[in-house]
Amino acid sequence: MNPKVDPFFNHAKNWREEFEELRTIVLECGLEEGLKWGKPCYTFQGNNVVLIHGFKEYCALLFHKGALLNDTDEILIQQTENVQSARQIRFTGLKEIKAQKEILKNYIYEAIEVERAGLKVKMKKTSEFEMPAEFEKKLEESPELKEAFEGLTPGRQRGYLLYFAQAKQSKTRESRIEKYRPHILEGKGLNDT
Repeated sequence: MNPKVDPFFNHAKNWREEFEELRTIVLECGLEEGLKWGKPCYTFQGNNVVLIHGFKEYCALLFHKGALLNDTDEILIQQTENVQSARQIRFTGLKEIKAQKEILKNYIYEAIEVERAGLKVKMKKTSEFEMPAEFEKKLEESPELKEAFEGLTPGRQRGYLLYFAQAKQSKTRESRIEKYRPHILEGKGLNDT
């Protein structure tokens, strides 16, 4: 146990017992405990394997390369259609976690083997994401904007494409594009300040 992670568990308002049980299970698998993104993250040889986190309706183990796991028990969940690599196992109570202890360990050991083997998730290329017609038109109209967008990292490009495409109405897509045009021109991602 890493004492730097203790505050996460000590200050948890919801899921405290569930978090503690998950922590015990993960640590029994020999992973190194740390804190990343404000959550307990467990690594093997410096590579992220699994993370513990909680939401209003459930708590979960998040496997960073869950898409590569066999999921023999069919319990891995892809949070949204845009999540390419990570998968969750969700829980709504302590009994559920305790009943699946050995299954969870099997998933963790498999995730460790994925890291040991150096496997990588084949990510979709930015060009495979939908480009809203409104944004495509703006890029055609402004070579400066097009050059700035193409100069962004693939992750930043995908962030914009997903955000623009989420809007149901053309008017909203256009408004989002105009709002973030200065960010793109400055080489910033959607959430960069």
